[in-house]
Amino acid sequence: MNTKRLYWWLIPLFGLGALTCTREYIDDLQGVCFERDVLPIFQSNCTQSGCHNSQDRESGYDLSSYNGIMAGGITPGNYKASKIYKVLVAPLGRMPQSPFSRLTDEQITTIAVWIEDGALNEVCPIDTSCNVTGVSFSGSVRPILQLYCNGCHSGSNPEGGINYSTYNGVKANVDNGSLLGSIQHLSAYVAMPKNANKLSPCNINIIKAWIDSGAPNN
Repeated sequence: MNTKRLYWWLIPLFGLGALTCTREYIDDLQGVCFERDVLPIFQSNCTQSGCHNSQDRESGYDLSSYNGIMAGGITPGNYKASKIYKVLVAPLGRMPQSPFSRLTDEQITTIAVWIEDGALNEVCPIDTSCNVTGVSFSGSVRPILQLYCNGCHSGSNPEGGINYSTYNGVKANVDNGSLLGSIQHLSAYVAMPKNANKLSPCNINIIKAWIDSGAPNN
């Protein structure tokens, strides 16, 4: 499959201090898949309590599923014409709204690439390998939390007072057992990620291996 990557430069608008998109182009990228790469971004960042989940449906939108995301304003093959893309990069009135953090450039790129490549709901290739040797916080655990958890558990007012955007915030929930208990869906804990599928066995095993090694800040 030929997919593409979007690049942009964000600079302050003169006199306003807001960010705006000044230049962009598409380059090749391989391997963006909706269920694995795109859906978790929406589920983590857009379906918090009171927002675009299947219960609250803020402004009539449910962004917790493929059909809901498509109905929210996706123009397959044209990310620039897609309503969802426009609100992600808007200098004012952007989504997610404060106090939740803006999506990272990489996350917005992933969504734009998926749209440009046809916004397909395709079956992702199954990766049967899962390397849990030499796991680290920065290279192994943080990317998983960023994709699946930080949309709710970061920023100035993280849900439940749980902040996974820093090592100390993660370590506190390792020490009390809630991180592993929640992602393993153990009965004594609230199942996480909220409004989303359980993490893959590989992702859970990576986090568990890091915890078993002492949860170092490495």
